[in-house]
Amino acid sequence: MLGDKQAVATVAVKDMDTAKKFYEGTLGLTKDKEDPSGILYKSGSSSVFVYPSEFAGTNKATAVSWGVGDDIGSVVEGLKAKGVVFEQYDNLPGVTREGDVHVMGDLKAAWFKDPDGNILNIVNQM
Repeated sequence: MLGDKQAVATVAVKDMDTAKKFYEGTLGLTKDKEDPSGILYKSGSSSVFVYPSEFAGTNKATAVSWGVGDDIGSVVEGLKAKGVVFEQYDNLPGVTREGDVHVMGDLKAAWFKDPDGNILNIVNQM
């Protein structure tokens, strides 16, 4: 029923001005549409919808993932240069770390948070 329909990642934030600076300036997403309900950003062939909510940052799981391919190391360094601080999850079974990148066999991932504490990540494969 929904397998051939486009899906959109949805992220709640407390302050839209702060969110704009992060999602546009830090992450480099392009604003597609904006209205009082929020902002729809283009990200590759998908979208991220950022909207104001009193429940911002309460999700304790990953909200959005980006597949960055083998460039994961340089993407991590580029985001760090823009002030992004990466999370360190040292209690994951069978996972090692190469700096900020968690390695699980052929899969490599790094997690970080937006200004509201929403968990975001980049992976080398999706």
